[in-house]
Amino acid sequence: MCSFPCANCKKECSAEFVGTYLLVLFGAGSVIISTFIQGIASILFVASIFGGTVALVILIFGKHSGAHINPAVTLAHTFARKTKKNLILPYLFFQALGGIIAALTLRLFFLNQSVMPADLGSTELAIGVTPIFGILLEAVGTFLLCSAALAATFYVRRPIKQAALVGGTLFTLILLIGHLTGASFNPARSIGPALSSGHWSNIFVYLIGPLLGAVFAGIPFRILRRSERSQNPICVS
Repeated sequence: MCSFPCANCKKECSAEFVGTYLLVLFGAGSVIISTFIQGIASILFVASIFGGTVALVILIFGKHSGAHINPAVTLAHTFARKTKKNLILPYLFFQALGGIIAALTLRLFFLNQSVMPADLGSTELAIGVTPIFGILLEAVGTFLLCSAALAATFYVRRPIKQAALVGGTLFTLILLIGHLTGASFNPARSIGPALSSGHWSNIFVYLIGPLLGAVFAGIPFRILRRSERSQNPICVS
């Protein structure tokens, strides 16, 4: 790690790696377990695990790295000019690595089985949902999630409230969109299980959609913050 683009960001990168690892391990794991649960309880279980894990990671690692644990959130912060340039590539790298290692951990539990439940929690489109519509849903969901994350970063001070805002937003979005696309909103969350299970169906949906949503979330915050600074100039006496 010491030779990576930022030699002094071990704490931040470690937090992003562990946070993303936990998100994918528990989140994708909940998708696997949900195959044994009937009815609405299934999606409620998955939404609770994902939302709860994100909230917990924010409480534990937020002070170290901001707890992005999602390339889309990092991209949104980048466009909002909140993330330092030297942290962007390391964050993306360790988020992806955390997702992949988490999925490989899940794979160990089914090493000797020819069939992997729910393709190790891979995201996939529901029957009747076209890739274009899937991209739109993932973009809208990511826009809302990243907007919540940016609002928490810029305007919410208490970690418990930040955790509640972002975790609660993800919980709600999974309830609304999960049955249509799997509600990824996170390329690392989709790439990890896809790589480990070999289930690459419509993976581009879970790359394009979240990246578009992140950009559209980040730019308005940059404009808003610029406007706020211009209205409240810092006076130096």
